[in-house]
Amino acid sequence: MRIEVELKFPVPDLAEVESRLAALGASLSPPAVEIDVYYRHPARDFAATDEALRIRRSGGASYITYKGPKLDATTKTRREIDLPLPGEPAGPEAFADLLEAIGFSPLAEVRKQRRKAKVPWQGRQVEVSLDYVTQLGAFVELELVTQPEDVEAAKECILALADRLGLAGSERRSYLELLLSGAG
Repeated sequence: MRIEVELKFPVPDLAEVESRLAALGASLSPPAVEIDVYYRHPARDFAATDEALRIRRSGGASYITYKGPKLDATTKTRREIDLPLPGEPAGPEAFADLLEAIGFSPLAEVRKQRRKAKVPWQGRQVEVSLDYVTQLGAFVELELVTQPEDVEAAKECILALADRLGLAGSERRSYLELLLSGAG
């Protein structure tokens, strides 16, 4: 089972974080637009169960992703299942049609511009995302995907990198939760 260990930080200036990443030897990818459409479950309230189901489109690739409930009170550590969909546009559209045919309904769309880097830190490769989210602003995400028995060590690694990058005030709510709450 894959567990995603993630911390997200609102930041006033992505360029400042980019320069700190460069000092660590990381190089960022070109910007990519990601569009996530989240779905309501027909029989249970994902907000109450702290789950999410989305279709993500990024470049020519699309994925269906299930995110389980958060596993602790300080990070966004949770089970994640991420499956590729067939190519654009038929794959994601057909899967959206399938979801709607069985009772799921679109809830909201999260649109962001994202640049990614892999940062070698404490013997791991931490994925860093610099995000500009429509209606919410700028954020930095730090993420490791690991096995359940390695979660605590992964959290410690991410916290240490966050400290090194000068990041503070982590936000546990997802972009979807922030948008639905009217934050931003």
